[in-house]
Amino acid sequence: MIRIGISGWRYAGWRGVFYPEGLPQRRELEFASRAVETIEINGSHYALQTPKSYRAWHEATPPHFVFSVKGPRYLTHMLRFRDDSARPAMANFFASGVLALEEKLGPVLWQFPPNFAFDPERMERFLSLIPHDTHSARELAQQHNRNVREPWCETRRRRPIRHAVEIRHASFCTPEFPALLRRHRVALVISDAVADWPYAEDVTSNFLYLRLHGSETLYGGAYSDAALDRWAARLVMWANGQEPADAQRISPKRPRAAAHRDIYCYFDNDKKVKAPFDAQRLRARIEEK
Repeated sequence: MIRIGISGWRYAGWRGVFYPEGLPQRRELEFASRAVETIEINGSHYALQTPKSYRAWHEATPPHFVFSVKGPRYLTHMLRFRDDSARPAMANFFASGVLALEEKLGPVLWQFPPNFAFDPERMERFLSLIPHDTHSARELAQQHNRNVREPWCETRRRRPIRHAVEIRHASFCTPEFPALLRRHRVALVISDAVADWPYAEDVTSNFLYLRLHGSETLYGGAYSDAALDRWAARLVMWANGQEPADAQRISPKRPRAAAHRDIYCYFDNDKKVKAPFDAQRLRARIEEK
């Protein structure tokens, strides 16, 4: 399945352009979730959210809608998995209400900062800590501390939890890194940006996660028709278990053959209200194939 979506939904500049004039702010997610198939929750990156918020987001969106949830920067930017102090912070994240999304919980996105260099031992510590299903996440969540005032450590059934890692430092461009992700069944984010970040298309899991950050500036600029045609062709090829002939990989190892792969693709060019419209333009192209 190919899901095309946007990174976040609450932007003042979208009102009266993407969102209809007069639409109450409380209904923006309801509107956006009917225009795209998936949305990244960004607020979880900056602060722990609450079960009330996660439950409200679940209720505001239609059946079969999926969120990705951005992991907290407290872990990726501050603690940086230097030692075992990351475990309680990880427990707090999963106790904050993430599991209240139930069947609408998609991948968890872990975005590392540009000054975070590849350290095999540190990455192994991180990858060994993340839970890969909701029951494991529930057990981890139960280890939360007092920083979580309203813990949510419930889940109705066991479901897989997928994880994706976005890198922004050139030191990750060593075959050891995608091999490490592959062992832990974690996806490498295909990150398209004008910034000086590594670009790689290594397939390291049974799904792919793409973030399209803008064509002209970071987080700005609409994608051209030709660019969207190219992305549509690549997404369909990856979804069908294949690989583009010109795939840019860190590792010389080709991906394992697959009957199909799930795709999550998010537009992050939210400046000047390009993201939701580019997502719809890309979806239209995929439906034509």
